[in-house]
Amino acid sequence: MAATETKKYDAVVFDLLTALLDSWKLWNAVAGSDEAGLRWRRKYLELTYGAGTYRPYEDIIAEAAHLAGIEDRLATMLVDRWPDLEPWPEAPSVLQSLADRVPLAVATNSSNRLAGFAVAATGARFAAVITAETAGFYKPRPEPYRCVLEALGTAPARTLFVAGSAADVPGAGGVGMPVYWHNRLGLAPVDAAKPMVTERSLTPLLALV
Repeated sequence: MAATETKKYDAVVFDLLTALLDSWKLWNAVAGSDEAGLRWRRKYLELTYGAGTYRPYEDIIAEAAHLAGIEDRLATMLVDRWPDLEPWPEAPSVLQSLADRVPLAVATNSSNRLAGFAVAATGARFAAVITAETAGFYKPRPEPYRCVLEALGTAPARTLFVAGSAADVPGAGGVGMPVYWHNRLGLAPVDAAKPMVTERSLTPLLALV
């Protein structure tokens, strides 16, 4: 009973590709260098954040490659290698521990098909997986966050969002969710929005949930 009375959150929602997975590693490997991967990834983020209404995720990857001066064939290769995504080292154990405490969910800017591969890479089971394709909009629009809250049946203030990308901080915070920013790569914030906490690891989550 005491544990129920002191529980801070009723669920935890994760960004997938940056908060739980080292997707940068795969992008850089396919691009051929860290510099090329970063250039490509930045264009991809610009396009997804600016897209709003969903359009095919794989098309955005290809368009970003073209704009970043990356060979078209590498966009196809990246999509083909999506099953090669790997979690951050501590992610599986953190997810396993948290799953014993509260329901876990994902809100991701991804197609349904690619999200399936990415979720499998975490080794975890989630109560809900909301993609941009499912929500009909890309984060940081409010719809994906609201969709995952509806799927979980939890109140925003009682649902912790674990951000990976900078835009998830104002995105999730804008619908009333407290935000833990797993800023492993030291990314710059996108605006003045502040997360509840910023860490370079997922491990401190275990003391918060």
